[in-house]
Amino acid sequence: MKALVYTAPRQILFQDEPEPAPAVGDALLRIEAVGICGSDMHAYHGHDPRRNPPLILGHEFAGVLVGGPRAGERVTANPLIPCGECGFCVQGRNNLCRNRGMVGMTRPGAFAELMTIPERCLVAIPQDMPARAAALTEPAATALHGVMLAQRALFRPLAEARALVIGGGAIGLLSALLLRSQGCRVSLAETNPLRRASAQRHAGCAAFDPRETQPAPGGFELVIDAVGGKATRPAALAAVQPGGVMLHIGLQDWASEIDMRRLTLDEITLIGAYTYTTADMRAAVDALHRGVFGDLAWVEERPLAAGARAFSDLDGGRSASAKIVLRTH
Repeated sequence: MKALVYTAPRQILFQDEPEPAPAVGDALLRIEAVGICGSDMHAYHGHDPRRNPPLILGHEFAGVLVGGPRAGERVTANPLIPCGECGFCVQGRNNLCRNRGMVGMTRPGAFAELMTIPERCLVAIPQDMPARAAALTEPAATALHGVMLAQRALFRPLAEARALVIGGGAIGLLSALLLRSQGCRVSLAETNPLRRASAQRHAGCAAFDPRETQPAPGGFELVIDAVGGKATRPAALAAVQPGGVMLHIGLQDWASEIDMRRLTLDEITLIGAYTYTTADMRAAVDALHRGVFGDLAWVEERPLAAGARAFSDLDGGRSASAKIVLRTH
């Protein structure tokens, strides 16, 4: 089969790979579409010690089941592979499972024509759902999970809140679209001018360059840091209103400091949100299919064979799209 393989930092090759052999309990998928995630880019830059080359990356996907009683059924799947037995899994919080694996990290991913995944991870999709939309289930579930956690902590409805989203990548844009669907007033900070224009056009956000314009201190009831950088974390905290919520969902940098004194004195709620549960995945499929996230016209599609160029364009900031989806045919 053909696959896109991460072979070294900043090196992705489209090459022949052996077809995967399903283990007991595995499903075999013929991949239709797979998105390039920010964590794939992190690996591409050589900054993720958990993803070691040579490795087939990719964990945002839609495909068709090959073989077995469900052959021909179109599905997506939870790429986190939890143990299913620990306390977190039993609680339904399988995103926190400490014994989890992950597609495109601990086993080959979806930048390939074929991929295996445990059957228990499969998530059904409407059979008429476009592959592009289905491939966005994973990042949409991440946005949905984070916004849900933030909403629990807010002291007012989202429709009455002002929100700042820092970062115009897929998670930031999907979060903005979800907030807008609930009547929230959303501003978005993004350094890439192409992505700023896309956010304004497709999400109706007031987008600005944070290097040139600083948001009003304490001006937002909700701030979502969808970057998670050393610079964005203190900027996010500075923009939160007293009594407000700061949602930290980005994972760009490993460590940095924020003003914990201000966090305490102003009773700001700081929430970390990591990925999604399987229930979030199912809810994201439904939301995408119902158009909650809009028409997804901002998503760019390219063939899998052109994947190396897609990585390079994302690395160089040459794509206006917050999400490039690669198609296998």
